[in-house]
Amino acid sequence: MIICETNRLRIRHCSKKDAEFIIRLLNEPSYIANIEDKKVRTIDDAIKYLNDGPIATYQKFGFGLYLVELKETGEPIGMCGLLKRDTLADADLGYSLLKQYWSMGYAKESALAVLKSANHDYGLNRIVAITKIDNLRSSGLLEKLGFSFEGMIEMYGENNKLFALNF
Repeated sequence: MIICETNRLRIRHCSKKDAEFIIRLLNEPSYIANIEDKKVRTIDDAIKYLNDGPIATYQKFGFGLYLVELKETGEPIGMCGLLKRDTLADADLGYSLLKQYWSMGYAKESALAVLKSANHDYGLNRIVAITKIDNLRSSGLLEKLGFSFEGMIEMYGENNKLFALNF
């Protein structure tokens, strides 16, 4: 299911057919360093990740992490979407692109589309985002998107920066 489109991107629900791409994305050194090693190494691991993560959250909340693909070719380049964690009152913006697609404006473009959908389609008035302390690229992107630094939060056993955006 397509959630939204931009001039260059299509943002859609993940499906089991994305398993090979998910293995590639979740094993990128930057993903492991800046997010977490999800230990997704096989097709079965990827299908379990998709079923228990994005697909389950679509069913439970209506939103989740979406696949970001190039509109012109359909090539998957990353994920961007909203997570709803038990430990946070608000939905959390998450994104990750294959490194070869960094510095092309795709992260900002997909995040803006997801944020618009969050507010318009789901009535969310506040979105948070979390970055590791040393992830300056992500912190900078969040500021460009209009997020403000709110403080520190512990996640995955370490302190992280917490940002928030109010619509």
